[in-house]
Amino acid sequence: MKDVNQSHVFERVVQPHFDRLYRLAWRLTGTKAEAEDLFQELLIKAYGLLDKLVTIEEPGSWLCRVMYNLFIDQHRRFARQRMLLVDEGHLPGQGLADLAGDLDPVADNERAEKFERLDAALAQLSEEHRIIVLLHDTEGYKLTEIEELTGTPVGTVKSRLHRARARLRQILSEDGTFS
Repeated sequence: MKDVNQSHVFERVVQPHFDRLYRLAWRLTGTKAEAEDLFQELLIKAYGLLDKLVTIEEPGSWLCRVMYNLFIDQHRRFARQRMLLVDEGHLPGQGLADLAGDLDPVADNERAEKFERLDAALAQLSEEHRIIVLLHDTEGYKLTEIEELTGTPVGTVKSRLHRARARLRQILSEDGTFS
């Protein structure tokens, strides 16, 4: 009976943050399969720390921080071992290009092409720059939230964000995307 009660408490505390956590997992990993694995790993870890989790004032921020740490640990562990599948970056639902709508086929095609170029430009950034741009500009995290999430001082976050945006402008102007 205790497990059923714990499950209800866990669901009550964690479920309101599912969407935000999954988006963060996807932004960190860049692929659906890896995001799902990271999200699942977070839930397992959080369930094991349920006693601590229920005492935390901002469980969403704490869960984001734990997920980020899991991602960093996983990335370090598998950085040399990761094998890319052929066309991994071009699977449906895997990139920004899939956000194009269906109002006008010509406009949608142009929009999809811009998203593909933006996705490719983001891929050219260093991981720390890409993550900060995605967290701040796409997900709307505040600088202080990024500091808390990544453990990086706000001044460094601002600097990385500035450099990342400048590099994106340079990449996109070179290929004529947004000139």
